[in-house]
Amino acid sequence: MTDSDVHFYFDPVCPFAWMTSKWVRLVMAQRDYTVQWRFICLRMVNAHVDYDTHFPPEYEAGHTAGLRLLRVAARTRAELGPEAVGTLYQSLGEQVFETPPPQDAPPGGRAHHGTRDFLVPVLRGAGLPTELAGALEDDDLDGLLRAETDEALGLTGKDVGTPIIHFRPPNGVAFFGPVISRLPAETDAVRLWDHVVGLAGFPGFAELKRSLRELPQLPGLGVDVGAVGTTEDWHGGSRRQPT
Repeated sequence: MTDSDVHFYFDPVCPFAWMTSKWVRLVMAQRDYTVQWRFICLRMVNAHVDYDTHFPPEYEAGHTAGLRLLRVAARTRAELGPEAVGTLYQSLGEQVFETPPPQDAPPGGRAHHGTRDFLVPVLRGAGLPTELAGALEDDDLDGLLRAETDEALGLTGKDVGTPIIHFRPPNGVAFFGPVISRLPAETDAVRLWDHVVGLAGFPGFAELKRSLRELPQLPGLGVDVGAVGTTEDWHGGSRRQPT
């Protein structure tokens, strides 16, 4: 578990985790870092939350779909190794967030992302065995997901969400985020990385936050690259909700 430069804890339905993962891949390419893609489950983080009062509509369905997809990611790692998880996450993110929703979108909204109908073509396109879709229903994998979620929260404290990044584990700095709505240019990616790691590495640093956020520049959310998403006072999504 310590043979990678970065441990990146993700939930595949979180748009902010996806945007941050794209940035981290830019940094990987320029710094020659290796990344292990690990699991944090928003459905488990918010297990005791009343979704109807704390989240907008469809969030419970979306987080449940994330749990089901993480089961597939766990099966993928067990059968094909950690590198295959990165391949799976890349393909899931491209389908969920980089593809504009079709006008004839299937019923079920965000819950559709946790179905075989959605997943099997993603697996096939990624060159992964379609039999992995059988893990969607395999709650025997939930113990592993819960342990890895607890592992991630143990690095940062519990009042966080996705993503969590652990740089140079096991003793290096770990932090929630950064939550970004725009992908930095390739020339800016490493500079941003150095700023974030430098700030998080200060022993007395705890938190730098603003809840005003743009909707991420992701076609799957209806925001084209280069456009400015609606600014909202964000109370959901990547963040854990109070119980």
